[in-house]
Amino acid sequence: MAKLPVEKMRELERRFGEIEARMSAGPAADVYVKLASEYSELQPVVTKIRAYEKAMTELADITAMLADKSTDREMRDLAEMEKPEVEATIEALEQEIQILLLPKDAADEKSAILEIRAGTGGSEAALFAGDLFRMYERYAAGKGWRVEVLSASDGEAGGFKEIIATVSGRGVFSRLKFESGVHRVQRVPETEASGRIHTSAATVAVLPEAEDIDIEIRPEDIRIDTMRSSGAGGQHVNTTDSAVRITHLPTGLVVTSSEKSQHQNRAKAMQVLRSRLYDMERQRADSERSADRKSQVGSGDRSERIRTYNFPQGRLTDHRINLTLYKLDRMMMGEIDEVVDALLADYQASQLALLGEQRG
Repeated sequence: MAKLPVEKMRELERRFGEIEARMSAGPAADVYVKLASEYSELQPVVTKIRAYEKAMTELADITAMLADKSTDREMRDLAEMEKPEVEATIEALEQEIQILLLPKDAADEKSAILEIRAGTGGSEAALFAGDLFRMYERYAAGKGWRVEVLSASDGEAGGFKEIIATVSGRGVFSRLKFESGVHRVQRVPETEASGRIHTSAATVAVLPEAEDIDIEIRPEDIRIDTMRSSGAGGQHVNTTDSAVRITHLPTGLVVTSSEKSQHQNRAKAMQVLRSRLYDMERQRADSERSADRKSQVGSGDRSERIRTYNFPQGRLTDHRINLTLYKLDRMMMGEIDEVVDALLADYQASQLALLGEQRG
């Protein structure tokens, strides 16, 4: 059986009891909100810890009964039958508690900024970038998340050369963070008369949405330029310098936004810039903490090919975990939980192994 951090578990139970007592004492509204947030964070793990302790007590009782020579035959048979079930319950609870006690990614509960760019493959790559965006849009809708496009550059035959959007909701980043990387598509383009399969690609980047408290941007570190919008025609575009380009001088990062309102453009561009700087800081901290990038599925090199979508075979393959599913049509409709769950399970397993090595 796994070695659980008993002291940490007791401390969590103690803190949970303290929060319950303070909440029932009727504190001020702002204090109550903070306590309720911590309560909901601790409740899942404390529930499992209490179930684990109950199962351990049951196992101790069964073991004592079997060791007692005065136990009658009927009770002994019953105890021998129950023992494997209780042991299996304890094993499952140990695994669940270990996962719940893994160090949390501070960004997991955040909303995210989704960036998709067409890669090699010309018009077909832009069409695929559009397909990927719709896949994530449908996935978000199924989760009750809100998607808002910040900027988009249309492909010549449809789709997008580039599209940047916010995906807002609780825990968005924790579900989408493993999507960063190169997505490759193999299919027959509609314009291909001979039925030859073409390969093209799009790059996806998922950044945790940064708030003002996460990243401070000093006014002297940015240069803001306004430009004439280069969108579809129309009177407004021809007469207003509404597009905004923000350059972050220390890093050289450049962000543009070209909606109709200059005020909105500035806010949207700052939102993207803040998230990119926050992501850079996270990447730097990750690299310092771990030389082994393999323990960080999906948060590593964004030029790495992570997934292939083969349309003729209806096959989706995630190369990081060697997962192949023959349900591509459903995946493109936004049903990607199976892949997301598998990536998350693989990540948790690697983190548990790392924790085991450190404890050993």
